[in-house]
Amino acid sequence: MKVGILGHLLDFRPGFRQAGVSRYIEYLVQSLPAASADSYVLYAGPQAKRGTGDGHRLPGLRWSRSWLPTGRPEVRIIWEQLVAPALLERDGIDVVHAPVNIAPLLSGRPNVVTVHDLAFRIFPEQYPGAKQRYLDLLTRRSVERATQVIAVSENTRADLLHFYTVHPERVHVVPNGIDPSLRPIRDEARLERFRAKHELPEQFILFLGTLQPRKNLVTLLRAWARLDTDGRLPLVVAGAQGWKFEPIFDEARALGIAEDVQFKGYVEGSELALWYSAATIFVYPSLYEGFGLPVLEAMACGAPVISSNSSSLPEVSGDAAMLVDPGDIDGLTRAIDRLSHDPNLHSRLSSRGIERSKLFSWARTARETASIYHLAAGSGRKD
Repeated sequence: MKVGILGHLLDFRPGFRQAGVSRYIEYLVQSLPAASADSYVLYAGPQAKRGTGDGHRLPGLRWSRSWLPTGRPEVRIIWEQLVAPALLERDGIDVVHAPVNIAPLLSGRPNVVTVHDLAFRIFPEQYPGAKQRYLDLLTRRSVERATQVIAVSENTRADLLHFYTVHPERVHVVPNGIDPSLRPIRDEARLERFRAKHELPEQFILFLGTLQPRKNLVTLLRAWARLDTDGRLPLVVAGAQGWKFEPIFDEARALGIAEDVQFKGYVEGSELALWYSAATIFVYPSLYEGFGLPVLEAMACGAPVISSNSSSLPEVSGDAAMLVDPGDIDGLTRAIDRLSHDPNLHSRLSSRGIERSKLFSWARTARETASIYHLAAGSGRKD
């Protein structure tokens, strides 16, 4: 069987687009050839001209590159809906996988759609109006016409069934995996060099993720500002600027902590394990996540985690994190203070997080995804 994967959101340029769904596509296509004997065609744009390690040479995986500037959303939309169907026909594709919410509506063959989250439905005010309407309309039509649908968490599956008309038997939960290179780094000399390189303190609280409204950084800043300054661990915020990030910096200035919080910007993927391993505590108070990969990554590296008790975050973290209502500023302050001063709790969460992360792997994600390709091919349902 030949599977076509629409990978135009695979992006190796430094910036926030290299995170999230781009990494999902990258690790999935690296793992699929070992998961099944099927052949794969990855359709990608010029923004994916580097990366994926040996991905270009993986047996069973062929790249089909477009030189159209599909990193621009308007061009990618045209490619998905008008160009892709002809290419899928040309290449004899048996099953199409749209790995980020939206599929070609006229491909004429079985298709699988992965939905990562429905943030644009739950927080529409955080998206430009035209973008929100496009995402909602095309995601709705894609999942309602899909042969099979993959949700990355039970929470995302529940959201899909709530907002859209799709038969429950066609929606399957396949969780994301964890990069096997993400593990605790215990080499103190290496960590010290890393801290010196980025001018980091010996101990610190870390947030790592795209700076955008639903990451709830304003609440984190308010909670941190309420801590006793005498025993307060420094706060480091790492990650590229997404959309509507300006209120984060406005709040830091309003709280009088703009000079105290370290904003580090974009983080290289090759240094993720160092960031997590160097951190004393990882705090991720997001309002809503389809999966919450940074929480899993931090746990894999041994960083004790404080996160939200909302959306998918409890099912990802299990009993390996402190969970707080994302709207409870005082509750977040108390959680940070407790974890900062309780070495037994710190050690317990670190150990639990490492063990919890072992339940997730990209090999598992690829195996379960490949099985859904075969389910789609055998269903006889067309879009």
